[in-house]
Parts: sequence; C-alpha cells; structure tokens
Amino acid sequence: MNAARILCIIVLLLEVRGLSLSIANRKWKILIFYTQLSNLAAAVSALLLVLLGEPAWVTALRYLSTCMLIMTFLVTACVLVPMGGDPKTLLWSGSGLYHHVLCPIISSASYIFAERHSGMIWLPVLVTLVYGLMMLYLNGIGKVDGPYPFFRVRNQSAGATVLWMVVLIAVMTGISAGVRAIAG
Repeated sequence: MNAARILCIIVLLLEVRGLSLSIANRKWKILIFYTQLSNLAAAVSALLLVLLGEPAWVTALRYLSTCMLIMTFLVTACVLVPMGGDPKTLLWSGSGLYHHVLCPIISSASYIFAERHSGMIWLPVLVTLVYGLMMLYLNGIGKVDGPYPFFRVRNQSAGATVLWMVVLIAVMTGISAGVRAIAG
C-alpha cells in the first residue's frame, strides 16, 4: 500500500470521527456549513482514492477538497477566532479539532507530498463562489442565518457583503494557485 492510500485512510478515519460529532450536534443542518461540506468532500475523495487509486477525476476531487480544507482552516483561524470565536471550541476540541485542524493538515500534506496532482485551479474557486452566492441568497430571503458572520446580509451593508465575497474569493484563488504551485 502506498503512502497516499495510507494517509487517505487516516484522513477517512478522522473525518468519520469528526462528522459523527457534527451530525450528533446539528443533524442535517451540517450541510449549510462550508466546513462540513469541505470535510465531506475530503472524506469522499479519500475513500475514492483508497478504493480506486488516482484516476484524473479522483485527483481533481482530492485537489478540490484540499483547497476547501485549507480555506476552512484559514477562515477559522484568521476570521472566526479573531471575531470572538472560542479557540478551544473551534480548534482544539470536538469536531473543530478534526474539521478545522487535523483533517486539513493531514489531507493537505497527503495531497501535496504523496498524491498525483490536478491543474484545475478554477474548480475550488467556482465551488466556493457557488456556495457563497447560495448562502447570501438564503440569508437574504431569511431561510438561513449565517452560518458565518460574513453571510449575514441583513446585519451588514451591501458594501461589506461585496467586500467579504471579493476577499474570500481572492483568498480561495490564492489557495488554489498556491497548492498547485507547491504540489508542482
């Protein structure tokens, strides 16, 4: 068994643990969180790599989930914690330990150092943009509150909303290009 498969088995086990904690607390509401979606993508892509190896489409899914997990880690550490989120809860315990720290680090290391690489820089950007626009719409019509402060369009100006979206998409573009450059 090669290193990529071993690391993806580890990622898969960590994802199962983290997702079981999240589902127990939030049930199906987990699907509105980018964190949960990025970790579900990582779990599925890790499972597919273990079972099928590294065909191009699995490699593209691993690239997507890696970029999404890095975005999850950065937004948690650089936005949510500084905005008043509890670091212990968000980073060091419960599902936060798995979904915001362990899975992003191990999955990214696996993709960058042990796996084949994809060149689809636009894919994580597009997925993140679609998610962001959906959350803005759902917040705008009152179906969802958040789940992140930058999506709460009723609590901030239109200018602030546009600025947040531009910054988040720019960050994801940087992550996508950075992962591609580092992975070679």
